[in-house]
Amino acid sequence: MSATIRLKKFGTKKRPYYRIVVIDKQAPRDGKTIDELGYYHPIEAEDKQIVFDADKAKQWLSKGAIVSDTVRRIFNKKNVAVK
Repeated sequence: MSATIRLKKFGTKKRPYYRIVVIDKQAPRDGKTIDELGYYHPIEAEDKQIVFDADKAKQWLSKGAIVSDTVRRIFNKKNVAVK
């Protein structure tokens, strides 16, 4: 099993929000997750858009989880080092 850190979509049309999750690489976008790290709410104010547990993220990265491009950009905004 290869784990991936990516976004899981919620919300309604034109009002999306996303959870940052650890999920099996072959699972569908909104499928069953292994772990939830936080959320990304692009419509909120700048200081409330991104909330996640950096320690959990680093733990999953050390276990070999692959990060999607979008989540990599989110982590870089919050200064979490990703390979």
